[in-house]
Amino acid sequence: MRKIFVAVLAFVFLQFHTVSASAANLIANISLSSQTMTVSQNGIVKYRWKVSTARKGYVTPQGSWSAKWLSKNHRSRKYDNAPMPFAVFFNGGYAVHATFDLKRLGRPASHGCVRLHPQNAAQFFSMASRSGLKNTRIVVTR
Repeated sequence: MRKIFVAVLAFVFLQFHTVSASAANLIANISLSSQTMTVSQNGIVKYRWKVSTARKGYVTPQGSWSAKWLSKNHRSRKYDNAPMPFAVFFNGGYAVHATFDLKRLGRPASHGCVRLHPQNAAQFFSMASRSGLKNTRIVVTR
């Protein structure tokens, strides 16, 4: 009887442990049409920020990804060593990162990445770092 009780207890623990570890508790919803990013944590909207995504001739991929890696002071290998501070990479070379071209926020202007105001990018980077890559989801929709 004791063995059954211990087995059931272990099963229940593993079920709850697996669910909490696999659920994305930090979600960045990027809207290409409105050029905004809505950040939700544990189902509660925390921030809504202006972004810049791909300008004409470039593409910001649509889909849903977990964050892959973080780079606080990244520089682009593809675009003339361009600064990409507070980068949260989600699909190959695509990332959510800071920009210093603030006047273009709210309209398409990038080579495909999702650009944010530096303060907002730092905030999102910090949240992703605390939540963990597996618990951070980036969703890009039309």
